[in-house]
Amino acid sequence: MKSSSPMKWFTSREGLYYLALAGLLVVILPLALDPFRLNMVGKYLTYAFVAIGLVMCWGKAGILSLGQGVFFGLGGYCMAMFLKLEASTPEATAIQSTPGIPDFMDWNQLTELPWFWEPFHSFSFTLLAVIGVPMLLAFIIGLAMFTRRVGGVYFAIITQAIAAILTILIIGQQGYTGGVNGITDLQTLMGWDIRSDAAKTTLYFVCVGMLFLCLFVARFVQNRKLGRILVAMNAQENRVRFSGYDVAAFKIFVFCLAAAFAGIGGALFTLVVGFMSPSFIGIVASIEMVIFCALGGRLSILGAVYGALLVNAAKSGFSESFPELWPFAMGALFIGVVLAFPNGLAGLYQSYVMPLEERLFKRKPKIEAEPAAEPEATPEARKPAVAATEARDYDPMIEHYSPEKS
Repeated sequence: MKSSSPMKWFTSREGLYYLALAGLLVVILPLALDPFRLNMVGKYLTYAFVAIGLVMCWGKAGILSLGQGVFFGLGGYCMAMFLKLEASTPEATAIQSTPGIPDFMDWNQLTELPWFWEPFHSFSFTLLAVIGVPMLLAFIIGLAMFTRRVGGVYFAIITQAIAAILTILIIGQQGYTGGVNGITDLQTLMGWDIRSDAAKTTLYFVCVGMLFLCLFVARFVQNRKLGRILVAMNAQENRVRFSGYDVAAFKIFVFCLAAAFAGIGGALFTLVVGFMSPSFIGIVASIEMVIFCALGGRLSILGAVYGALLVNAAKSGFSESFPELWPFAMGALFIGVVLAFPNGLAGLYQSYVMPLEERLFKRKPKIEAEPAAEPEATPEARKPAVAATEARDYDPMIEHYSPEKS
């Protein structure tokens, strides 16, 4: 009986890579780590959403954005606004001069809730805003830039400037955003205490589930005609344009997709960590997100996940012992990746590990026995039969596997 298509994929090499990641995140780490460390891994996974978006945006389409922290922060602030309003009931804020508004607004002498905070009383609206607000800003930026054919280093500088502008705006509007401290003291999600160990473990598994959802969305896009057009656009943009495709529309799409992934990661970060501040939006944070993608491999969506995990784990371990040296270590890491292995961990895996796997997994062709009645064929006459047998035993997933599909 012929197996179904999903089962074929899960038994292929690419499917096994996804299963290995699932085993690591769902089984090994929860059993090996205590709730505190598992919560830290959950925080690292929220950055993997940004790295996956950067693979699609930078690795596939060739659009280097140094402002992905903007979309990460917008998603995080949308979720933080809902959680802060839930924690700012009139009963909980009775000691304030104006009960019923967040504490930082009362400290800054605001007497009523701003109009743009009002919709965040609704959890449904918040979920839509987590994705919609980053995508809307990405659409505006993309429409303004890509229709004018602004790209390359100019686009990277513009996105970096937008990250700086948004950080300054959030810090300057302290009464509306919480200022440099951000939105803190987030305690419950619809009455559910998110500070307990059980809640943190649950949120970790929510992060893992959403991460795989984004992975499969990215895989779906890259394996369709749309993904091939993005890669072609990266290599020969003018040729794609002269073929009749609207290059600006494709760039806007993939930029919005990366923004949506970053917004989801930011919202989950707020839930896992319990606060959101402008320090996760600025230039430094955005460049670190690019390093996650570069280390894992900017052509590999699975590599981006491993890159985010490894860099953040190294950051936590290194900064605990040498906090003042971590920025230099990060800079050296980025330079080393660019010079030594520009395709990241995925490139190293392809160059050194996959050849070993080829020898283990590649099946040898089986030559069927010749009928006894026929005379023995010459070597020249046997070549077509051998070629036909090799074609029957040929496995395209193993032979032509590419790290770009992972």
